[in-house]
Amino acid sequence: MTATPRFTGDANPYGGGDPYADYRTADFPFTHLADLADRRLGAGVVAANDEFFAQRENLLLPERAEFDPEHFGNKGKVMDGWETRRRRGTSAEHPWPAAEDHDWALIRLGAPGVVRGVVVDTAHFRGNHPQAVSVEGTSVPGSPSPGELLSDDVKWTTLVPRTPVGGHAANGFAVAAEQRFTHLRLNQHPDGGIARLRVYGEVVPDPAWLAALGTFDVVALENGGRVEDASNLFYSPATNTIRPGRSRKMDDGWETRRRRDRGHDWIRYALTARAQIRALEIDTAYLKGNSAGWASVSVKDGDDGEWREILPRTRLQPDTDHRFVLPEPAVGTHARVDIFPDGGISRLRLFGSLTEQGAAALAARHQELGG
Repeated sequence: MTATPRFTGDANPYGGGDPYADYRTADFPFTHLADLADRRLGAGVVAANDEFFAQRENLLLPERAEFDPEHFGNKGKVMDGWETRRRRGTSAEHPWPAAEDHDWALIRLGAPGVVRGVVVDTAHFRGNHPQAVSVEGTSVPGSPSPGELLSDDVKWTTLVPRTPVGGHAANGFAVAAEQRFTHLRLNQHPDGGIARLRVYGEVVPDPAWLAALGTFDVVALENGGRVEDASNLFYSPATNTIRPGRSRKMDDGWETRRRRDRGHDWIRYALTARAQIRALEIDTAYLKGNSAGWASVSVKDGDDGEWREILPRTRLQPDTDHRFVLPEPAVGTHARVDIFPDGGISRLRLFGSLTEQGAAALAARHQELGG
């Protein structure tokens, strides 16, 4: 396995032109997974010990960080990230921060789950980034306050040990902790600025909550559904199709490049667990001249099961939410949407409930991961 690329040290001062021209990044093996700290999933930065120069909420903005070299405020340069003041020592004889000095931010994950990788992005923080970062995780039920999260009763697990990072770079870290986490603590040593935080992993929902709901969307990202593969990701990620809420603009869905052959495009999903599907929705919101022409939906039961069509190839209308009640429940663990010939959809919803076997498997995984 190739080691995760590392970036250290300052970047060159901004010299004009495209501020991303000298940005340091790499292809990390875990970024195809869902971002558990996505604001659109309900994530939030619930507290930080300092945000003098730039507010903590910027950490989870979905867009990449922007840079305006002329934008200054009363406190100095306005940065699109979280930036703390410079730490000082205790006296003129000891003006430097102590080795243990650091700043921190508490992050509530939008969907609790297993963390497989973290990206601490220092875009545009060229000489004012932290020297090192560390990340810890914990699992606390309910909606704990910052004070409760910081109490001595809460046990934190190290996901990323204190590690040097580079300025104006995507600093990626693979995580090996096989546990379910609800909150993270991002530490920067001793101070500085971080533009964005991305937390990639697998959603592990609360079985008791889903059991209480009874009927729910069994492919939704927040309920533990996930995209396994897709034929084309040219314009936007397939995971968009199972995000919460309706699409708010064209690139909030899934759109493929224009086909010039006789094939078609598709997405394959893993469901929350084995489920009975009774109704489904295919939404083409904001896809007007580029929505899929037709779509079909299939399911299979188990990794070795055979695909069987539950919605035959059906004409789709642009910018429309299409609803279908199945003539009889369809049981499966995986689903696939096929679109013809190309184009896009914004959302797929599969409404149903877990089978007895599916509920037991989900409960066992939840318990195994310390949920």
